[in-house]
Order: sequence, then structure tokens, then C-alpha cells
Amino acid sequence: MEASAMNLETQLNTAKETPLFYKVFGLAGAGIMLDAADVYIAGAINGAITSSGFASIQQGSMFLSSGFLGLFIGSLLAGYIGDFYGRKKSYQYNLLLFGAFTLLSAFAPNIIILTIFRLLAATGLGAEIVTSYAIVNEFAPIKRRGHWSGMTAIVANSGAPFTLLIATFMIPKFGWRSMFLLIGILALILWFARRHFPESPRWLLSKGRNEEANAIIKQLTTRGLYEEGELQDKNEAISHISFGKGLFIAIIAVSATLLCQYTFTTWVPTLLLKRGISIVSSIGFSAIMMIGAPIGSAIGAGLVDRAGRKKVIIPGFIAVAILGIAYAYETTTLGIIINGFLLTVTLYILVATVVSIYTNELFETSHRFRGAGIANGISKLLNVLMPTLVAFIITTSSPSFLYYGIAAIAVVAAIIIAAFGPETDQKAIK
Repeated sequence: MEASAMNLETQLNTAKETPLFYKVFGLAGAGIMLDAADVYIAGAINGAITSSGFASIQQGSMFLSSGFLGLFIGSLLAGYIGDFYGRKKSYQYNLLLFGAFTLLSAFAPNIIILTIFRLLAATGLGAEIVTSYAIVNEFAPIKRRGHWSGMTAIVANSGAPFTLLIATFMIPKFGWRSMFLLIGILALILWFARRHFPESPRWLLSKGRNEEANAIIKQLTTRGLYEEGELQDKNEAISHISFGKGLFIAIIAVSATLLCQYTFTTWVPTLLLKRGISIVSSIGFSAIMMIGAPIGSAIGAGLVDRAGRKKVIIPGFIAVAILGIAYAYETTTLGIIINGFLLTVTLYILVATVVSIYTNELFETSHRFRGAGIANGISKLLNVLMPTLVAFIITTSSPSFLYYGIAAIAVVAAIIIAAFGPETDQKAIK
């Protein structure tokens, strides 16, 4: 039985891409695209509800915090459900919860109800970032794992600039509620499309369900296997990495990446409004900056299998620190847009490598979802506190302190990963 499982795992590690793999990639990418779009729509909506008087700055910060709290709860739930009951079960209901309460948010009568709906919707969405990246990671062959995980990040983050461009026209003309209607409907359509999503064969093998795994692996090997020479000499297992060490590195890497990313991208529309830029222009400027999201993801995906994980991640954090401080001193509109664009590119190089690839490679299949779920959950919990801190800073002092904070977080992460983080480039995952 053990030899049979090893043979199936070898086939899975070396399988060439097939129609089933592309289906998994497409559905996972669409789900994570909604996750990315929702985060930035929340920032645009926050700017709209605070500027219109529907909510104060403090109430807007609570609205954003409720989203991060929901993401925290959803990440933890997804991790435990995915590891104990299967990836498919974790993946089935999160979009239904997210879509339903996002639609209800469009009809919220006041900021309190909107905040509650936001919490519940984000709980469903919190599972998406854990499941989508891990699912692609588990279905992809070793040779192409970095490429396809990075491609997932490209697809995901392509939704952000387009959604913000849509928001630029929809919010002024139809109001912020229209964005909840749009995202909610799209989520429910995707939930219906994913009803026959396959279970992860790696998870089935880890549970001894070899026959079920074999049926899926047969569909994943219809185009044959990569030759041994094509996989290079990097495919040793990473089972020597303990869960504790992997979790420590994952928490630091993911938290630093998402704290920097969310702090910058979520508050850009509101900070631009405080500089006297109109709601239309502020969302439009944000959309231009967010074009850097898919570009940064593409750069990360292109480099990560060639240079290795750490050689992309560590310089990425250092670049974020430098650009974050530079952004704090920009005063011209052109400078704000260009520097914001470059900072966005760099942030999404990190998202493509840290969140979509590196984190999942630190854990074995038996506890991959829990490890990724805890790491992502803690990052979301930290982001629960950030809107309140940001609201305090921008109402009592200079917004420049936000960018000093981003720089400090990035430098600390670079040092810790350089000192303790393992290299996982093209190594087999168990």
C-alpha cells in the first residue's frame, strides 16, 4: 500500500498539465481574483461612505476592521476543515457565504448593519486565499509549481485594477451599493461553477484513500510525465522542516507582506481624498497604481523558479522599505502615481512569491492548510488592528508615519527570512 501511494505521488509530482489541471487553475484563480478585488473595493467603498457622511472616519475604520476579522476567522476555519475533512469541503461553502452576505450589504440601512454583513461575508472569503493558492500548489507538478502558483497570483491580482476602474464609474453614478451587488452576483455564479471541483489527490493520499486519488491522478497524467532530467536535481523532499519552524517563517513572511500590502492599498483612496483629490480622481489614481498588481505578480512568477524563492523575497522586502519611505515624501500628482505604481509592483512580487508559493511549500500535506490558514489568519488579525491605528494616525498626525511603519515591517521580515527561512525551490512536497 505504501509503495503504491509513493508511485502515485511520483506520478503527481511529474505529471504534465492536462485539461483537469487547467480547470482547477481557472476556478481557483477566479476565486482568488474575487478575494483581491474585494479588498480594494472595500478601500474604495470606505472612501465613498466616509466622504458622503454614511460613516465617520472611525466608523469606516471599524468597517475595514470587520473585514479583516472575518478573514481571520475564515482563514482558521478553512485550515482545519481543509486538513481534517478535505480541501473540497473547505472550498464548497466559502463563496456561498461570501456571495450571500455581500449581496445583503448592498441593502444595509446603516453602518452598523453594513459592518456586521461585512464580517460575515469576509468570513466566507477568508477561506479563499488559503484554499486557492494551496490547491494549485498541490495539483501542480514540481517543475512548474512556482510558475503556476505565480500565475494564480497574476490572475488574482488582475481583478484589482479592473474592479477599481469599474468602481471609478459605478460609485459616482450608481453609489457604493452597486459594487456590493456586482461582487455578490459574481461570487454566486462562481460558486455554482465550482460545484464539481475535484478533491486534492495529495490530501487523499495522506488519508490512505489511494483508489480515489488514483482516479484523479489518471486524469492528471493523460498527457504523460516530465522526464527525470527535466526536473533538475532539486526535487528532494522537505520533510525535514518542522511544523513549528515552517509556521514561524510563514507567519513572519505572510504577515509582513499583507500588512504592507493592505495598509498601502486599502487606504490610498482615503488618503488621496485628504489631500484634496476628488472621489472620482482618487479611485482612478488608485486604479492606475493597481495596474502594478498583475505586473508585479508576473515578475514574481517569472523569477521565482529561476532565481529561487529567497533570492526574490528578501530583495523584494528591501525594495518595499525604500519605496515606502520615498512615497511618504512625494508631493506632486505625477510623483504620487509613479511611486505608488512602483510600490504596488514590488508589493505584488512579494504576494506572488510569499503568499501563493513559499508559504505552502513550508508544510507537508497533512497540515498544509492549517499552517497556511494560521499564518494567513494571524496576518488578518493584525490587519484588524491596523484600520483603527491608521485612522488615529491620519486624524492626529502626518500620514508619512504609515510609510515609515511599512518600511520597518519590511526590513524586519527580510532579516528574519534571510537568517532562518529555508529555500524550497522545486523541492517535492509531501
